[in-house]
Amino acid sequence: MKRRFTGSSNPARALSIAELRHMAARRLPPFVFEYLDGGAENEVTLTRNRAAFNRVAFRPLVLVDVEKVDLSRQVLGRRWRVPFAIGPTGFNGLIAPDGDRALARAARAAHVPMIQSTVSNTTIEEMAAIAGLEHWLQVYVFKSDEFMQRLLERARAAGVQGLVLTVDGSVFGNREWDKRNYRPGTTDPILRHKLATLAHPRWGIGMLLQGGIPAIGNIADMLPDGRRDLAAAASWAREQIDPSLNWRRIDWLRRNWDGPLVIKGIARADDARRALDAGAQGLVVSNHGGRQLDGAQATINVLPDIAAAVGGQMTILIDSGFLRGTDIAKALALGADAVLLGRAALYGLGAAGEQGVARSLALLEDELRRTLAQLGCPNLESLGPELLDRGDRGPLDP
Repeated sequence: MKRRFTGSSNPARALSIAELRHMAARRLPPFVFEYLDGGAENEVTLTRNRAAFNRVAFRPLVLVDVEKVDLSRQVLGRRWRVPFAIGPTGFNGLIAPDGDRALARAARAAHVPMIQSTVSNTTIEEMAAIAGLEHWLQVYVFKSDEFMQRLLERARAAGVQGLVLTVDGSVFGNREWDKRNYRPGTTDPILRHKLATLAHPRWGIGMLLQGGIPAIGNIADMLPDGRRDLAAAASWAREQIDPSLNWRRIDWLRRNWDGPLVIKGIARADDARRALDAGAQGLVVSNHGGRQLDGAQATINVLPDIAAAVGGQMTILIDSGFLRGTDIAKALALGADAVLLGRAALYGLGAAGEQGVARSLALLEDELRRTLAQLGCPNLESLGPELLDRGDRGPLDP
């Protein structure tokens, strides 16, 4: 009998993130799913992120008492109930109605932190109004110092608990398959994709009920007249992100923000040490989920060198390609303190909104708890590289 995923749209029927992805692909119009699912150019890095996990094998302990498994960890001065958080992603209102707050409500219910993107559809203040949410803000550096100062002031006033500065996005990635879905030089879908929305009524009705695809809330007051819709605002934001970003700009940010600062987009041990010297409390080992520089190394492959360079001196987070609890366990064993979730949460959002996100978080927690028990680890401190075979005798790449 041929294997197949469930045909149900009920997220409770999903048994894996892959099954939520399948549900999202059925619910979303093709151009929206491509935005969520695709990567840059030949998608070498997108593929490599997943293939690299398969090269890392487990070497479990046995006869260890794992009746109770503790998944909690101290991260950036706070005790996280589980060692993962929802990472920053933009334009979530395109995937599901009120997408950013759907992610945030599911995160709050699961006691999982969330990092909001500067280019989210929801404003900082609207997100901060969700009581009980551990709320961080991801920032790009824009050319305008006035805008940056105002953004930091808003973050402080909203009680944002820390900043995550993205440093690998100053030059926008070449996502060719995504571009093919729009009229040349625009973010207006081609007619074929507009017509395809009629075959996805759940998505279309949701967009109509929220008043269409929302704008980018956090930059609304900076947008020129005539560029306030989502497509024009996204284009304007790409033009205004500063491509001259360098380490001196980190110094400026450190002087103007006195809270925790995490630098996202680190892929080398020497840059990790520079981030430490620049005063950052943490870093994110990241290749932007394969959406920026195609051909970049998988994050799980560069993690051990970075952990050796700065481990114990700053918090190490990691993202890009994490879809299983086993993936999370491998990263923690190789030196990460916690994992940031991107597509794993968004597949849930695309499948069923807030309920789908809640299901994705529950699946990953359950998988991680089971993985630790099967490895003979009653807590995260028991995880270490001695439980892994990294496949060093063979090629690292797919």
